[in-house]
Amino acid sequence: MKPHLLLAGLLALLLTACGKPEPIRIGFIGGLSDRTNDTGEAARNALMLAIEQRNATGGIDGRPLEMLVADDGQEASLARKAMSALIAGQPAAIVGPYTSAVAEAILPQADQAGIVLLSPVITSMQFVGKDDMLIRLNRSTRDNAGDYAQQLIGRGISRLAVALDVRNRAFSASWLDELRASYPALGGEILTVVEFHSAASTSFSDIADQLLDAAPGGLLFIANAVDVARLAQQVRKRSTDVPLAAVEWASTEQLLELGGRAVEGLLVAQSHNRDDPGARFTAFREAYKARFGREPGYTAIATQDAAIVLFDALARQSRALPLKRAIIEGGPYPGLQQDIRFDRFGDSTRKIHFAEIRNGAFVLVP
Repeated sequence: MKPHLLLAGLLALLLTACGKPEPIRIGFIGGLSDRTNDTGEAARNALMLAIEQRNATGGIDGRPLEMLVADDGQEASLARKAMSALIAGQPAAIVGPYTSAVAEAILPQADQAGIVLLSPVITSMQFVGKDDMLIRLNRSTRDNAGDYAQQLIGRGISRLAVALDVRNRAFSASWLDELRASYPALGGEILTVVEFHSAASTSFSDIADQLLDAAPGGLLFIANAVDVARLAQQVRKRSTDVPLAAVEWASTEQLLELGGRAVEGLLVAQSHNRDDPGARFTAFREAYKARFGREPGYTAIATQDAAIVLFDALARQSRALPLKRAIIEGGPYPGLQQDIRFDRFGDSTRKIHFAEIRNGAFVLVP
């Protein structure tokens, strides 16, 4: 598979020859061809919309923004090739990646090239507190696992079986490590952990059997939306009442569309409030729906926040101020639902919102 790139070099030369200002190139890297590509497509769409809106108001200092798009294929070797192609396009910064496994693969390239990676969603602890070219707009797996532990114990779920996708091990292993620290501290017990490699051929019926053989009080899925939907369907063939939960990675519209009745009652965290009536969020939501014909998912919303940060920092950046410093020192930034601030390492945090799936929709719960 070849990375899909908008080749900007020739266009830049033509624009310069016509006396027009050279565009500022913004890279994007995400999963666009994998079977779980809804998160990548939503993120790409959000950045495309943000660039269109910024260009409609004059760009940045009169320079238009131009988007370079690369498909990471959700696989390390493909991601590194995609990253190399992006770097060759000389972007001012790259928005992405969207999984910790891809971040692990491409961050050394970003560090070597001195190009900022602005990741809207990754959470793995291996990226926290590091002085590198990665800027994170999300919380950490430690934050999320601790909040899940409280939710599960608060619901009377003190015996847990866990299914874990090792294809994105940088995320899933970090999440499990943090759960093993927080859940038992509150009186919970992890009875069994069933690992699997996400693929179309994965036998989710066997995984469901292994999970339920432990006689748990609840199940937790550390996996993407497609796999959570398939797991839930197999579990519900065997048990109609065992409580289900999934980590925030699964919190996309695909979970609702593919899970159907099997995911009713499932608990999942979200990085945004879908019912927020605030003006900034409402304006973005309506613009996204008008442009793409569907609701923005969590990666779209987080990507819009990343665009807000990036465009503001680019507008303030001077030749003497590297972009990473401009981003870190520039906040707070007015995100869609909260102000965004960074520590000295470029780490941020977000509020968390828990929801249950009821009647085919995410419904916020206390």
